[in-house]
Amino acid sequence: MQNLLPDHLVSGYQSFLEKRLPAEKARFRQLAEAGQHPKTIVIACCDSRTAPETIFDSAPGEIFVVRNVANLVPPFEPDGEYHSTSAALEFAIHALKVEHVVVLGHGGCGGIHAALSPSAEPLSPGDFIGKWMSLLDPVAKAVGSNELMTARERQAALERIAIRYSIANLRTFPQIKALEDEGKLTLHGAWVDISSGELWAMDPETGDFRRTVEQG
Repeated sequence: MQNLLPDHLVSGYQSFLEKRLPAEKARFRQLAEAGQHPKTIVIACCDSRTAPETIFDSAPGEIFVVRNVANLVPPFEPDGEYHSTSAALEFAIHALKVEHVVVLGHGGCGGIHAALSPSAEPLSPGDFIGKWMSLLDPVAKAVGSNELMTARERQAALERIAIRYSIANLRTFPQIKALEDEGKLTLHGAWVDISSGELWAMDPETGDFRRTVEQG
């Protein structure tokens, strides 16, 4: 009989049944009965190499995750259009009452590369990536036109600038701004280097990124 799912997913689920589920069965049962109560929402890229649950070694129910191309947060625009990231934020802030919002970027981001390559051919007639990344047009043009930087430097610079941009957009959401001002919600920026596993966090005062843990 042909598998209804790809073989590697079925074998992964089999491993989950045999190894992880027995060890965490009580936790899963509790989550099913009591619901989820994460304290943190992580807005991450949909890049398969940067799963927040893996990076932060988190257990089920510990973090609420929303992923999109280049981990962007759009500005507050209740205009009747579809806004999946804004919808996830609404649920996390108003229903789950999270205490922290983390925007997690990463090195070698394809979405950021697309923002720096506006003349490239769209991947499809819909050009959904191009339209989404147009959120960064002003800063992408400024960084992309800097001839004193190499291509890698421009890429890394925009990856971090985009995180600061998204945090600024978070503050356009009235409830988020109000909760932050009241000290009930904190906003964080972070960037992970895929090749080394280093995690850098943004200083809220200066905007600079610093290593969170010195690796041996």
